[in-house]
Amino acid sequence: MSRKNIQLTEKLEEYIFRFSVREPSSFQKLREETAKLAQANMQISPEEGQFLNILTKISGAKKIIEIGTFTGYSSLCFASALPDDGKILCCDISEEWTKIAKRYWKESGLEHKIHLKIGSALETLQVILDSKTSPSWAPNFDVGPSSVDLVFLDADKENYPNYYPLILKLLKPGGLLIADNVLWDGSVADDSHQEPSTVGIRKFNELVSNDPNVDISMVPIADGVSLVRKL
Repeated sequence: MSRKNIQLTEKLEEYIFRFSVREPSSFQKLREETAKLAQANMQISPEEGQFLNILTKISGAKKIIEIGTFTGYSSLCFASALPDDGKILCCDISEEWTKIAKRYWKESGLEHKIHLKIGSALETLQVILDSKTSPSWAPNFDVGPSSVDLVFLDADKENYPNYYPLILKLLKPGGLLIADNVLWDGSVADDSHQEPSTVGIRKFNELVSNDPNVDISMVPIADGVSLVRKL
């Protein structure tokens, strides 16, 4: 039995796409529009989007927080998997990128499930933790500790360790944190890489690995995804 993961060739990636991804036309249009941006590499792959969609359904999540929305592909994958009364709060700092997201939320008929908060996600998480009632920018969204079913973390990598304790407080017991880019193109395993983003992800991975209050599985899909279940 080999411990190595299979090496994905371009041909094999196309095979996975053909037999795994079920992508509505609006999702594809968003991918194609985003591909024209200079920051296109920030968008998750459709294979990962499919993974997020099925994790949402398996977990039975109804309240989601997304930290890092970009042009909205991942939020579409989450929102399409939520029940009709489910909600996702999207946190981002860019009006420009989320303006694109809002067009596709509307086109996909999913905008009624989605709230958007522009600003520091660290501050937004703290507000949700401290609030007694739903804030004006997220009406009917549960607040306070242990109020959220699922969190997707795909934002500024140097702050991953700072997001982690806030996320754990927000998650319900049994709730799921999905952290993206935890392998960071292999840099996390190479000590010669000491960039703030790499150091942040490395520290985050160590925090999760050493935390007795969670279950953890690091999955080598896309740029690495950690599934962290709060006990």
